[in-house]
Amino acid sequence: MQRADREVAMSSYRELSYWHGSVGASGDALEQRPGLDGDADADVVIVGGGLTGLWTAWYLLEAEPDARILVIEKEIAGFGASGRNGGWCSALFPRSTASLAKAHGRDAAIAMRRAMIDTVDEVGRAAATAGIDCDYLRGGTVVYARSEVQERAARADVAETAEYGVDTLAWWGPDRVRAAGARGGTFDPNCARLHPAKLVRGLARSLEQRGVRIAEGTTATRVETGRVETDRGVVRCDRVVIALEGYGAQLPQTHRRVLPLYSLMIATEPLPDELWDELDLPHGRTFSDYRHLIVYGQRTADNRFAFGGRGARYHLGSAIKPEFDRAERVFAHLRRTLGELFPAIGDVAVTHRWGGPLGVPRDWHAAVRYDPATRIGTAGGYVGDGLSTTNLAGRTLAQLLTGADTELTRLPWVGHRSRDWEPEPLRFAGANAGLLAMTAADLEERVTHRPSLVARAMGPLVGH
Repeated sequence: MQRADREVAMSSYRELSYWHGSVGASGDALEQRPGLDGDADADVVIVGGGLTGLWTAWYLLEAEPDARILVIEKEIAGFGASGRNGGWCSALFPRSTASLAKAHGRDAAIAMRRAMIDTVDEVGRAAATAGIDCDYLRGGTVVYARSEVQERAARADVAETAEYGVDTLAWWGPDRVRAAGARGGTFDPNCARLHPAKLVRGLARSLEQRGVRIAEGTTATRVETGRVETDRGVVRCDRVVIALEGYGAQLPQTHRRVLPLYSLMIATEPLPDELWDELDLPHGRTFSDYRHLIVYGQRTADNRFAFGGRGARYHLGSAIKPEFDRAERVFAHLRRTLGELFPAIGDVAVTHRWGGPLGVPRDWHAAVRYDPATRIGTAGGYVGDGLSTTNLAGRTLAQLLTGADTELTRLPWVGHRSRDWEPEPLRFAGANAGLLAMTAADLEERVTHRPSLVARAMGPLVGH
C-alpha cells in the first residue's frame, strides 16, 4: 500500500468511533497489517479479528505454545463490535439466569452466572498480563428506575437474582442515585469500565509478539473442513474457528444464524470532575435505566460521556454498510435521552457519533460450539453483552479445540444451537416490529403506569 493510500485508510479507521480515534497518540496504531500473499498452511485458522477470535488465540497458545495460528480479518483487528461497543465489561448474559434455569436447569444456570462473574475479573487480569492499558476499572453498574413501573421491575430483579444465591444485586434508594426522576435503582458490582479499542488492538499486538500471524485486508469467502478460502489465497489447516459475530450474516454458512442489529453511540466533550461528583458517577461506573428500548453509558477515563442505545432499524437481507453506522434520528434521540437523565450537563457538546452491527441469534441465546468431526468451531450471538462474553468464549473454544473436558466446556451455552432466522421479508418485518414495539412499550408505560402489554407480547421475539 502506498503511503498516501495508507494514510487515508488509517484516517478512515480513526473515524470509526471515539474509541478508534483515541486508541493511541499516533495513527500508526491503526495501520492495516499485510494480508495473505497466496496459499498458506496453519494449524488453526481463526476467521475474524475481533475479541472472540483473539481471545481464542490467546488461550489456545497456553495449551499449545507451538501452534501455528493464523487470524484472517477483512479490515483491521477490532474493526467491528469489539472496537465500537459501550465499554461495559459486565457479567450480563443475553438470557437471564431465570431464563437459563428454565431452559437448562438451575445448576447449569448458576454455573453460567458464576462463570460470567469470574470473567469480569479475568479480562482485567489477562489485559494486565499482556501489558495492555485499556482503562480497566471495576466500578459496577447502576440501573435507574425512573417510574413506578420501572421500580417494580428493578425490585423484582433483586428478588429474582437473590433466589440463585450467586448475585450481589442490590436496591439503591433515591438518596443514592442522581438521575433525574429516579426513584432508586439497582447496583451490580460485577462490571468494569474499559476502552474497548485499546483492549482489542493491544491484544492483537501482544499475540503477534507471541508468534500469531494476523492477516488483515483479507476476506474469508468459504469455510469447510481443513480449508478456508479467501480472496487472497486458500489456507489449509487442521482446525477452524468462525468468530464474526454480526458479520457472520455475510458468510454463506452462517447467513441466517445471526441478525446484524445496529446499536449507535455518542461521546461528549470532557466534563469537569465537580459535575461527575454531582451526578454520583465515579470513574469505573457504568449506567443504564429500566426502559425497554435499551440505553447504556459510561464515564470515560478522560471524563466524557460515552452513551449508546438501540433504535436503528434492521436492513433488508442482513445488509451491513458503512452508511448504516450513522442515523441522525438515533443520535438526536441519544443526546436528548442523556440530557433527560442528567439535566445538569446543560448544552455539553457531542464530539463523536458512531455505530455498528451486533449479532443477535433467533432466541437471543449466545453460544459456543465445536464439532470434532468437521473440526470447525463457532461462537457469538452476544446481543451487545460481548466484552466479557468474548473472553469466556475464547477460553472455552481453546479448551474445546484441544479436546479438554472442564467446567467451562460443560456450561449450558456450549453446544447450544438457535434456530435460524426466518427468510426475508419475514426477517425484516419481525426485527423492525420488535424495535417499534419496544418504543411503543415505553410510551405505553408512561401513559398507563402499568407494565406494558406490548412488551409482554413481543417478549419472545426479543429474548424475554
